[in-house]
Amino acid sequence: MTAAILERFPELMPYEHDIDMRLERYRAKCEQLLENGQSLLDFANAHTYYGFHKLQNGWVYREWAPGADGVYLAGDFNNWQETATPLKPLDHGNWEVFLPGDTVYKGSRVITIVQNGEKLTQHLPLYTRRATQDWQHGSWCAEVWDETEHFPWTDGDFCNNEPPLIYEAHVGMSSEDHRIATYREFADNVLPHIKDGHYNTIQLMAVMEHPYYASFGYQVSNFFAASSRFGYPDDLKYLINKAHNMGLRVLLDVVHSHAACNTLEGINLFDGTETQFFHEGAKGDHPAWGTKCFNYDKPEVLHFLLSNLKFWMDEFHFDGFRFDGVTSMLYLNHGLGQSFSGLGDYFTMNTDVEAVTYLQLANELVHTINPHAITIAEDMSGMPGTCEPVPAGGLGFDYRLGMGIPDLWIRLLKEQPQETWDMYKIWLELSFRNAPTIAYVESHDQALVGDQTLIFRIAGAEMYTKMQVSDHSPAIDRAMALHKMTRLLTMAAGGNGYLTFMGNEFGHPEWIDFPRSGNNDSFQYCRRQWSLLQNKNLKYHFLNDFDRDMLSCALKYHLFDQFYADLRVLHRDDKVLAFERSKLVFVLNFNPSQSFQDYTIPVSQPRDYQVLFTTDDYCYGGEGRMNHSRISAFTPGQLGNCLQVYIPANTAMVLIPTRE
Repeated sequence: MTAAILERFPELMPYEHDIDMRLERYRAKCEQLLENGQSLLDFANAHTYYGFHKLQNGWVYREWAPGADGVYLAGDFNNWQETATPLKPLDHGNWEVFLPGDTVYKGSRVITIVQNGEKLTQHLPLYTRRATQDWQHGSWCAEVWDETEHFPWTDGDFCNNEPPLIYEAHVGMSSEDHRIATYREFADNVLPHIKDGHYNTIQLMAVMEHPYYASFGYQVSNFFAASSRFGYPDDLKYLINKAHNMGLRVLLDVVHSHAACNTLEGINLFDGTETQFFHEGAKGDHPAWGTKCFNYDKPEVLHFLLSNLKFWMDEFHFDGFRFDGVTSMLYLNHGLGQSFSGLGDYFTMNTDVEAVTYLQLANELVHTINPHAITIAEDMSGMPGTCEPVPAGGLGFDYRLGMGIPDLWIRLLKEQPQETWDMYKIWLELSFRNAPTIAYVESHDQALVGDQTLIFRIAGAEMYTKMQVSDHSPAIDRAMALHKMTRLLTMAAGGNGYLTFMGNEFGHPEWIDFPRSGNNDSFQYCRRQWSLLQNKNLKYHFLNDFDRDMLSCALKYHLFDQFYADLRVLHRDDKVLAFERSKLVFVLNFNPSQSFQDYTIPVSQPRDYQVLFTTDDYCYGGEGRMNHSRISAFTPGQLGNCLQVYIPANTAMVLIPTRE
């Protein structure tokens, strides 16, 4: 049967076989995994069986280690004797030990010993809920965690169905102090700022435990452990519960595209074989990241990964996931060096059909657990059907990240004088999309060490000396203008949701650099300087106020109810763009030197229009050159409905038809 996706996208008909194979593989995998009338909800419960679980008369600990000759538990309870506490073998590679009474307790430090022949190796339990590091000696161990101590959730009726306005955040670097911040500090200090800024969704990075802090959380070692750097599991629950009570969704930046190659604190070689979780040989090694690649065809691996998704939703009440590294998952060459310039690039022998099936299963599971959940694909390739329903032949995501948009802005700023910017190419990048898209100007990626935030790239060193409100600097004026204009255009025309990284909303300067040996373990660039925003003698608060009002406008007037914007003016020489979306009219003049008087903008309504706000308003650090009085769309003797507006160089305005 032909997949429904082909009815919406007939250009995919030459690849009908590939699309139909998605459905066939999905159905076959469900038949393989789900026995005796099981559902995906029933299947994804590995975390309720494996690991440590408290019973009335003690604890039970179970592991899956099919390649092991023996499995032992060592810890403070037995003076770290490696073989004193053996697990007994069960069927299907499972191992189990019962620990009576208070042999272990919440907070007991333990480690798993796996035997292969005569060799004994140390590992953290695969399903550990808490992994901690002895900072003095640099070694890791697990702590027994009691999941029967229920957290007092108060978010039972939480639901937010607004289009996502996402605040991407890293808990550890959310303090201004030179240290690692905590979940509770983020909840108490940063959540109010997010709410005040009209963001409705938080995307938390680096929550899944990772041994190397500077990896930004993208080399995960312990998939069921919330990073102990930031506090205890209940502290993360406190953050999410508080966010929900403020009306904010919380998404987890989930990393199922690869895993850390570590063996002590990771899952690599846990049972002594490289194939327990990963592909054999070179296929199991990511050539660019130095990490391990999952075998998505193996039922036990699917059991682990799908249960991981359910765990984070059930245990911590996450409202969905941003799936990291989807491009790497979808292609056998991980998308490296591939242009994706034609449809044939997506439907070839290079497609990892096993990963496609896993992503379909993952999306079906997430939306079964919570029909209001959101899943976002970090995919730069634009795989057709990414955001189409699984039964229609799609992958089942709700959104994909518009990763080409920040690349566009950086490329323009780095390589071209503003006088040569091509409005057509800008509009094409923003408007050409085949799926619901999260648009953004810059995320954490754009400011990693060696790079720069957008505003610093424009303003340069004058950010250190000319950001006083009383100072005047052409470089700062231009940087602030383009900071506002790029965000307004990207949000209004570039997608169906919007994202920023923590601090970028107010023009946080410089790059991000985690403490490491190369910088003498400095936190100088691994923090957020909130004092820049709070100091009203500096200009940063102007940018924050604009960002806040921009998002408020998008929500108030239901901007994203209309999928695409309607282009009204695109003038390559003038550098003027104008478009309508959900009745709002956006007019932007990217000309760096020329202002225009009585510029004609065709509009859809034969009515008066009111200016809602402009980037040049005094309250946003502008010069106040644009009039907020009503403008009539009716001009005697002129055909059609047109506005005539004054648009100074490097400014933008937003208008709405009046009701009278």
